[in-house]
Amino acid sequence: MTEKQYVTIDGIPVEINGEKNLLELINKTGVKMPTFCYHSELSVYGACRMCMVEDERGGLSAACSTPPRAGMKIQTNTERLRRYRKNILELLLANHCRDCTTCQNNTKCKLQDLAMRFNIEGVRFPNTAKSNAEEDSSSVCISRDAGKCILCGDCVRMCNEIQNVGAIDFAYRGSNMVISTAFGKPLAESPCVGCGQCVAVCPTGAIVVKNNISPVWKAISDPDVRTSVQIAPAVRVALGRELGVKDGEDVMGKIVAALHRMGFDEIYDTSLGADLTVLEESAEFMERLSSGENLPLITSCCPGWIQYCEKKHPELLPNISTCRSPMQMMASILKDQAKEKGEKTFHVAVMPCTAKKFEAARDEFKVDGAPNVDVVITTQELVTMIKEAGLMFDALEPEAVDMPFGTISGAGVIFGVTGGVTEAVLRHVIANKSRADIMMVANCGQRGDEGIKEFDITAGESKLRLVVVSGLSNAEKVLQRIKNGEKIDFVEVMACPGGCVNGGGQPFAVRQDKEERSKGLYKSDRLLSIRRAEQNPILKTLYDDIIRGREHELLHVHYGKHNQ
Repeated sequence: MTEKQYVTIDGIPVEINGEKNLLELINKTGVKMPTFCYHSELSVYGACRMCMVEDERGGLSAACSTPPRAGMKIQTNTERLRRYRKNILELLLANHCRDCTTCQNNTKCKLQDLAMRFNIEGVRFPNTAKSNAEEDSSSVCISRDAGKCILCGDCVRMCNEIQNVGAIDFAYRGSNMVISTAFGKPLAESPCVGCGQCVAVCPTGAIVVKNNISPVWKAISDPDVRTSVQIAPAVRVALGRELGVKDGEDVMGKIVAALHRMGFDEIYDTSLGADLTVLEESAEFMERLSSGENLPLITSCCPGWIQYCEKKHPELLPNISTCRSPMQMMASILKDQAKEKGEKTFHVAVMPCTAKKFEAARDEFKVDGAPNVDVVITTQELVTMIKEAGLMFDALEPEAVDMPFGTISGAGVIFGVTGGVTEAVLRHVIANKSRADIMMVANCGQRGDEGIKEFDITAGESKLRLVVVSGLSNAEKVLQRIKNGEKIDFVEVMACPGGCVNGGGQPFAVRQDKEERSKGLYKSDRLLSIRRAEQNPILKTLYDDIIRGREHELLHVHYGKHNQ
């Protein structure tokens, strides 16, 4: 029997149980250690020095980079440590833009939070923040402001380690150090794919979601314009976090009520577009299996992934499904119907994803020069609009989406989590479709938050290899296996780790909350009477009355190489 080992933290013995560093062990004691540069998913950087602890001999160590050792005795809150942390905060504030009231991250900024926590009432040093002239708004997805950067490196490690994009890195040395693209080029000219994961980890608002709220309010206020909006599945389990509802709770009904109160004429669920995607992608997959061409079939729902493939692996573009994303399928039909009626419309998509802003601006999704989706706003932006409208979200009575496109399936809802597209397709193609069989499909291997999940299924006399990937560095690993000749038949790729529920446009969440979002979508799926896409009665009407013979025009696309 192994003897238990302990570290004494603030006089309390704490058992070591596999923790990688002191910071993880301290968290077990109920102490919230200050830190800017630590994220459990990223490599340890140890740059901010806010998480320093003091040992019994007066030595200082960074809790994030110090492994726990039996017999250690440390303090987390001595007078010396408080002075040390205040000095760090003052130095950061001296080199930081302090226009907090107009900052997009106001009340969500970790620097602001820690300055209040440590009672910083003044800064002794002159302000040397970089000017607004160094703001980079070239990307349609995100904006950068060097004046708000504290050089914590979170965005650099996310972009390089988790996403394998390498759009930004440290440049120069000493007091001249900055985070920059190669040769200081605008972000739009860099390898950036717009996934927004850098936004998700930035503690200060130096990188934020590109704000597109103003044109939405303008359209709502125009009496001559009919405004419609679609809401992605992942939004319903994340938006409530910022409005007094716990992560993972399905607040779709309240979102619809809020959008109606704000003035939208038509409100729809993007899950219907996901149902269309299931039927079209399943048919395409079976056709490719029959012909043996362009396998594996790689999913096309994620615009961050599409850009990654275009910029780094254009030779694999023929393998990507020709199906449009659910957002674009939905928008194509809505705009087509508005054109038939001769209505002047403005269509908005509420997405968990920053890269959807780029997708909406692509030429492939324009008709006569006009985009099918006029504006994409993220979950964060919708939260801002709800607050601006003065709506008490928790007091709103839930409402249903509008007809005639108001019926969805559970298969469409789970598109928001990694493995959801694969599971939705499997529900459609399996021969037996009883409730028990649907439950068996859930256990094939596509569920869970692992970055790479792979499993085999039997179709007729063939055994098919399916791979589910989230996070672009994981996608790169699978792509290299494909290039090396490994037989894989179907690959689902989502750029954001864990899928759309953790998109760059979602409110920030820790790992446990992210898991609750995934659980929330699966719970919503179970509560729907329609679990398979082909059971959705709206689809037959759509195919009979609108789509038939125009599938390629409305539901498919061929991608080429594009810059952001």
